[in-house]
Amino acid sequence: MLLDISDYVPWAIGGVLLLFVIVVIFLLRFVTLWIQAYMSGTKIGLFQLVGMSLRKVNPTVIVRGAISATQAGLPLNVNDLEAHYLAGGNVINVVRALIAADRANLGLDFRQAAAIDLAGRDVLDAVQTCVNPKVIDCPAASKVAAMAKDGIQVLAKARVTVRTNIQRLVGGATEDTIVARVGEGIVSTIGSSGSHKDVLENPDLISKGVLQKGLDAGTAFEILSIDIADVDIGDNIGARLQADQAEADKRVAQAAAESRRAMAVAAEQENVADIAANRAKLVLAEAEVPKAMADAFRSGNLGVLDFQRIRNIEADTKMRSQIAAGEEAHLKSESQKKKMPGEND
Repeated sequence: MLLDISDYVPWAIGGVLLLFVIVVIFLLRFVTLWIQAYMSGTKIGLFQLVGMSLRKVNPTVIVRGAISATQAGLPLNVNDLEAHYLAGGNVINVVRALIAADRANLGLDFRQAAAIDLAGRDVLDAVQTCVNPKVIDCPAASKVAAMAKDGIQVLAKARVTVRTNIQRLVGGATEDTIVARVGEGIVSTIGSSGSHKDVLENPDLISKGVLQKGLDAGTAFEILSIDIADVDIGDNIGARLQADQAEADKRVAQAAAESRRAMAVAAEQENVADIAANRAKLVLAEAEVPKAMADAFRSGNLGVLDFQRIRNIEADTKMRSQIAAGEEAHLKSESQKKKMPGEND
């Protein structure tokens, strides 16, 4: 059985038509973008837009960026825009930054703007800050506390006017570094002042001292001016420190006195112990006296009359001691009676 080719002609024509319709529908997605680019004078081909889609690039973003640049008189290479998109950059932001920089004659090119954008910085905000400087409060919420040489605390708040340094934007320090350096400069300037009155009379001493330190070195900003917004008086830190030192010295002296008292008490107890030991020795020695007298009687060295004379001497000594003790107590009582009227007065 022979095949008739004419039977397959309708199917072939239908397939071609279907393929054509699919291609037309696919191309219609890019026709509008191509027309916009063509009408604005941007040289982007239709199949170039198709290639962007195949490379996972959003043609709308590229076309919008290229049209904006062309209308602003900055014709950019579409391949550069596409490469920046594939690198994860913000194409529209970069194009707007380039337009703003061109109007302000900042000399920013696409390569530098793309590097700033890929570094994580907002290149459009950087250009706007370069054209229109902004004010940074140092610190943002409270005030910087510093102490003058007279011990009085001074509270100050500064406002720093900065503009972006495009050349140092990549790798340069951020606003936090400016705030920290300005705070350090305020503390240093106030601390070198002889009196807090000098700071209150001339707040510009702080701004001049801070500006002379070159705080914008290594940062992404250029400091235009530093103005002292507010200055207040804080606590008398010097007096409080002196009071704390006096209290500490007092505690040290008390501890030393307590140590000496404890040593004196210990010495007194040692003396009491020595007295008791000596008294015990005296009692032992006195106990030997009767034995010695008995031995003297036996040996004939001591007679009865001698013994009686010794007893009389002992009795006389005891009587004299009692009389002396009574007179001493009487004199003490009289002296107390004489002092009492004076005390009542």
